[in-house]
Amino acid sequence: MIATLALQSIGIPAGTFLGILIGLGMRRRSGKTDGLIGGSLLLTALVAAAVAWVIAIIVNYFIGASA
Repeated sequence: MIATLALQSIGIPAGTFLGILIGLGMRRRSGKTDGLIGGSLLLTALVAAAVAWVIAIIVNYFIGASA
């Protein structure tokens, strides 16, 4: 059941990862590295995507609709 919920909501973390990668990538090029986890753009995007995925799974579980 958890695997099904995770697969139903895979688009949310994928979009979050790409959005963070693009947004913070442009910000990092301008010299502002505030808010990056460990100074790493990829690590920050990965953590944000993981958090978004967990939240999407929880919402899908309680609401019962695919996000």
